[in-house]
Amino acid sequence: MGYRPTEVIGEVLGLYDRLTAAGTLRAGWRTAEGGGMGAHKGAASRIGLIEESPWRWRIERTGAMRVPGIVFASAELLPDVAGDRTLQQVADVATLPGIVGASYAMPDVHWGYGFPIGGVAATDVDAGGVVSPGGVGFDISCGVRLLTSNATSGDVTTHLAALMDELSRSVPKGMGPGAMWELSDRRLGLVLTGGAVYAVEQGHGVARDLERCEDGGVLAGADPNVVSERARSRGLHQVGSLGSGNHFLEVQVVDRILDPSVAQAFGLRVGQVCVMIHSGSRGLGHQICTDQVRQMEGAMGRYGIEVPDRQLACVPVHSPEGTAYMAAMAAAANYGRANRQLLSQAARAAFAARLPGAPGLDLLYDVSHNLAKLEEHEIDGRRRTLCVHRKGATRALPPGHADLPADLAAVGQPVLVPGSMGTASYVLVGEPGGEAFHSACHGAGRTMSRTKARKMTSAAELRKELRAMGIEVRSATRHGLTEEAPYAYKDVDAVVETVERAGLARRVARLVPLGVVKG
Repeated sequence: MGYRPTEVIGEVLGLYDRLTAAGTLRAGWRTAEGGGMGAHKGAASRIGLIEESPWRWRIERTGAMRVPGIVFASAELLPDVAGDRTLQQVADVATLPGIVGASYAMPDVHWGYGFPIGGVAATDVDAGGVVSPGGVGFDISCGVRLLTSNATSGDVTTHLAALMDELSRSVPKGMGPGAMWELSDRRLGLVLTGGAVYAVEQGHGVARDLERCEDGGVLAGADPNVVSERARSRGLHQVGSLGSGNHFLEVQVVDRILDPSVAQAFGLRVGQVCVMIHSGSRGLGHQICTDQVRQMEGAMGRYGIEVPDRQLACVPVHSPEGTAYMAAMAAAANYGRANRQLLSQAARAAFAARLPGAPGLDLLYDVSHNLAKLEEHEIDGRRRTLCVHRKGATRALPPGHADLPADLAAVGQPVLVPGSMGTASYVLVGEPGGEAFHSACHGAGRTMSRTKARKMTSAAELRKELRAMGIEVRSATRHGLTEEAPYAYKDVDAVVETVERAGLARRVARLVPLGVVKG
């Protein structure tokens, strides 16, 4: 998801200054000219972070910033300003042409490619607003879905090892090719335009699945013709696979209900077994991002666009290059949705094989957290069409929103927030009046590089620790396991508490893992 090690970034940062303005200015730093992994340009800059509440901080407009930065975080969750450029990235995003409102950061924010991971920004497309691949990320339409069952933890415990073995065998994982659905080039084109809808039409799921998918399972506007041959070749052999990194398929149990009325509407109850799936558009999405960034880097000059970081390459949404990116991004989004649909079917088959007689798995919701979408929002008293970038951030639609399924309209959208391996995950619900264009966090957020995490423990020791907690783990590689150790992430309980305190979304249920298949 665009992650780069923070200790490497720290080596190229300039001097760190502690600022104190009227007792409210928390911290700031300077970056040397050209410093940072993103080749940050311009004179040395200084950022001041003003505490507006215990859950909200403001970065004042300076220099080329068109809007302020808003960071939703407790003091404990704020990025280490002495050690990385995360908040500088929030400020850099605020320079994008056409940006409105603010450059927002969620409580799980951390350093990423161009945009921080956990960043949200919207541009007014009719006022020269731009789209930036760095605001979406390389794993386009990476997202999460939650499947619910009528089984209880007691039904699963005695069969857990066998169930996890079955899931591990049936779900391709790790880097490179490996899929449950091998495609011809023609059928790949149908996946790119049809997403989960096409997958269900081909027998991979049921119609109700689509009612519980963002956008009904397919993002409009996809054009396979703008997807490069290299991207298409990478996509032929990866539909129905987890991938690597922080992707997973996790068997969970609901251990706490925090909002009984909404939990009832969502069909959640204490002791219930669920399956959470986190994956995206695999190599196809990565290649599309790579291709489009190159195109935009060469096109910015034609539109008179300058950015403080080349990783923020962008073009107007209403430009040939912007149109091409949106069409290619939609194709990758549909690939990602079809991918998660196939993974759901694998989970259903494994449950049927290892828990004979157990009820099937129903989809509660599927939502992406790496997208740029055209949405209508009210800005300064009038409705505008905005290009809303959510990178490592998820939609959190409030009750009554037009994009909600009819049976969820009265309560709001399920917001799915996975924790780190071995820790809790959460289901939240969108709140009326939520800021950041109805957005919330997407997970716990890394605090440690993968390299450092690998050095902290061995795969054998981590398996032993997790098994002592009653958690069965299956992984593609030893490194893939140790890189995702729980201590490499922020405290997900603190993250979702901050989301709730900031009024972005409300906690509904807490789930804990029974077994994990890691990419």
